[in-house]
Amino acid sequence: MSRSPHHSAVKQGHSGAWIIQTWLSFALSVGVTTVGIWHLPVDGWQKAFLGMGLLFSVGSTFTLSKTVRDQHEQESITARIDEARVTKLLAEVDPVVLK
Repeated sequence: MSRSPHHSAVKQGHSGAWIIQTWLSFALSVGVTTVGIWHLPVDGWQKAFLGMGLLFSVGSTFTLSKTVRDQHEQESITARIDEARVTKLLAEVDPVVLK
């Protein structure tokens, strides 16, 4: 029985270079935006409002990415369970299917 490509047994991780690049990109974008807000020629409460907006945006981005990842993993697990059930049913009906 052939397996679909998204059910590979070996899960490939991210390279070290990719991890470093993503963290540097994140730190740079938040840092540069923070410096930009700090140097704006506006009142302190306006800077605080923009800073709060930046923090909420970053926080909600982390929450959204975790939720999307968790949904994807759950769908993958559900698909594998469904595939195993179908295989079991086929084996019970015709034992030659798995041999």
